[in-house]
Amino acid sequence: METTLDRVPCGARAAVIRLRSLGDCVLTTPALEILKRSRPDLKVGVVVEDRFAAIFEGNPDIDDILPPRLGALAKWKPALCLNLHGGPRSMALSIWSGARFRAGFGHHRHSLFYNVRIPPPQRILGISRKAHTVEHLAAAVFHLGAPLCEIPSTKLFANRASADLPPYAVLHPAASAHDKTWPAAGFLEVARHLREAWGVEPVFVGGAEDDLAAFSAYRTCAGAPLAALKTLIARASAFVGNDAGPAHMAAAFGVPAVVIFGNSDLELWRPWKAPAEAVAGAGPISEVSHRTVIAALERLKVTA
Repeated sequence: METTLDRVPCGARAAVIRLRSLGDCVLTTPALEILKRSRPDLKVGVVVEDRFAAIFEGNPDIDDILPPRLGALAKWKPALCLNLHGGPRSMALSIWSGARFRAGFGHHRHSLFYNVRIPPPQRILGISRKAHTVEHLAAAVFHLGAPLCEIPSTKLFANRASADLPPYAVLHPAASAHDKTWPAAGFLEVARHLREAWGVEPVFVGGAEDDLAAFSAYRTCAGAPLAALKTLIARASAFVGNDAGPAHMAAAFGVPAVVIFGNSDLELWRPWKAPAEAVAGAGPISEVSHRTVIAALERLKVTA
């Protein structure tokens, strides 16, 4: 049976729309690898906001990084446009891309504008359980016609050459919501353990809008460019943080990571195929004890 990818001309362009969150961008990289592996002749472009573009820099599966502007995408002239976001802006990009094949998930609002509607991942992958976000995104590429295969790890690229820095661990105490934010006191206990038991310096990171004053006894880094954050995480000995984008970055670099979950679904968002442990309590995130997080760190230290 002829698939969508079979119908895309040799050497054509395929645009993948991936707007919004940092973590979602990282979790898209396995799908991009599957697409490029299946059709290496295609020129693959990722449509992404400037603030997250560095996630895709240096990735050999990507030929172009495109701004999310109607004119820019239409000028690029993709034959295939795969929308992995589904919001109003990405839908407009899909419609006005000029692509012959406009693909997106069937549950998206206004999916009638797609001429290739992607069914739920369970149907594509032949599973009955919840699909991890990576599986969901990869399933879209399988539906287009890429052969079913083992879904690879996420991957990022950064300068990992030694900078003669003493060993350090990255801690990310920020999150997008209060119920996803582990208390500062817990992070401080973990920082003390890392310094005293592991002999590594804790480095607290956050966005420009994050208040890291509670961690002023340690090195802090707020609002660093994403490319610099990639390098910082890639060189770290360990990572501890809330369920947020930097945790997925650590997983993509293979940095041993403990990720603390609040109300997020572990089955959907846990680090994918990485030396990592996802930690959650039976109730609010504040009930996760620092002893639980430190124990997870120690287990990772043994296997790292």
